[in-house]
Amino acid sequence: MTVGAIAFSLLLAGCGDSNTEESSAVEGANGSGGGTLNFGYSTQPEVLDPHFTTASATRDLVRPIYESLVTLNSNYEVIPMLAESYETSEDGKTITFSLREGVLFHNGEELTAEDVVASMERWEIANVLPDASYEAMDPYTVLLHLDEPNNTALHLLADISQMAAVMPEEIAVDAPATGVTEYVGTGPYEFSNWNQDQHVHLTRFEEYTGVDEETDGMGGAKHAYLDEIYFQFVPDSQTRVAGLQTGEYDLINGLPYDNYDMFENDDSVDLRTMPSGMEVLVFNKKEGLFSDPLARQAINVALNKEPIMQAAFNHEDFYSMEPALMIEDQADWHTRAGEENFEINDPDLALSMLEEAGYDGEEIRILTSRDYDHHYNVSVVTHQQLQEMGLNATLNVVDWATLLSLREDPSQYEIFVTSLFIYAVPHQYPFLNSSWPGWTDNPGYEEYFDQIDQANDQDEALAITEQLQELFYEDVPVVNVGHYDTIDGVKTHVIDYDQLMGPILWNVQLDE
Repeated sequence: MTVGAIAFSLLLAGCGDSNTEESSAVEGANGSGGGTLNFGYSTQPEVLDPHFTTASATRDLVRPIYESLVTLNSNYEVIPMLAESYETSEDGKTITFSLREGVLFHNGEELTAEDVVASMERWEIANVLPDASYEAMDPYTVLLHLDEPNNTALHLLADISQMAAVMPEEIAVDAPATGVTEYVGTGPYEFSNWNQDQHVHLTRFEEYTGVDEETDGMGGAKHAYLDEIYFQFVPDSQTRVAGLQTGEYDLINGLPYDNYDMFENDDSVDLRTMPSGMEVLVFNKKEGLFSDPLARQAINVALNKEPIMQAAFNHEDFYSMEPALMIEDQADWHTRAGEENFEINDPDLALSMLEEAGYDGEEIRILTSRDYDHHYNVSVVTHQQLQEMGLNATLNVVDWATLLSLREDPSQYEIFVTSLFIYAVPHQYPFLNSSWPGWTDNPGYEEYFDQIDQANDQDEALAITEQLQELFYEDVPVVNVGHYDTIDGVKTHVIDYDQLMGPILWNVQLDE
């Protein structure tokens, strides 16, 4: 993936237009139009409501259904989607979105500003963009009002992990607190049915109205070449692998790292890797040993991280010893500040630091799960390294649902293992939030976030991000073990499959 600068658009006077076209063509340029795509997918989502969750299963399944005002291109830059253009006021407190006309929802109603306002007000319940309000100026103009200039506002609106999806006003207003039950968007595929524990079924939206621009990441031209898409829920990874081999599934996600060699010489399958996120050890900072930052620093100093990543991801092609919070592709946010503290691997120094922090042999409980092989393998090797230092480290292995429950209780662990997605801006990392399990409570992060929001330009914002990352390595709310990719297995008859923080299924064709 080639990545350039993320658009720093809040101080710009106007941003690109999108020419509209009917783009639900059946006949593909490179393959046969129509057909059924069977996607062997690892996890059934809890909900199909993108407003209230960052779960990858929800994110991946709803992106063919819903669209947002703006989105991200392949360089992680903000570009228009349902907005034809947008313009920021000189004081940076108002963004005006001009909507594309003639865009239809799957229920046949035309998209208007009232739908956008109702959708954004509902999305804001999750406090994604605090102190924001929305106003419909006319049927095709929406104003976003900010109390203060916010240089990350457009990035948050474009973020894929918790999509600011636009839905009909009546659905957004009347939706129960548990989530919408009518899945109506403007995307190239529409919801057909959800057979619990079996599949979600999407069909081509014949009246889809896209833009006449080159496809780029989540934006540009979107063609619904397929008749239908089935997300088949297959939690067992080896069952997914077997289905890919037999042709039951046209593609699968989460191909196990151990199966890479099996498929590398299989001419019927393409292996597609995608930057996925950061593997982390999360400290319980509310009580116990790791409420002291010196003890947290000691664990970061002690670990030999590359063998941990090797055990989890099997091959160096699937991980990187990356000190940054943001991936290298995100050029506007990526910095290697603090990298001298990333891989120290000095157990003797770590032991002296722990002694200074008052460690006296108490149990260090590592909470983990076998439900995700890479998390479990990270836990096992970390546990082994700590034990070899003479620390009283233990493993508590539970199922993932139990881990999610136990991590809310500070009396149950000292460390838990998880991974974090790629986020649009540094602010979104949950481990920097005092309410998220682990309970980071350092006011320095919020101070830096505010400075980034108020920065005059992207160079200034990046300089502040460097300071934030230096603080991260001083405070060590989590141990960054490394960054990793995930693998999708794709049959070679699937044409034009793409990825950006998940699968992109529009423009996909079947050559059969």
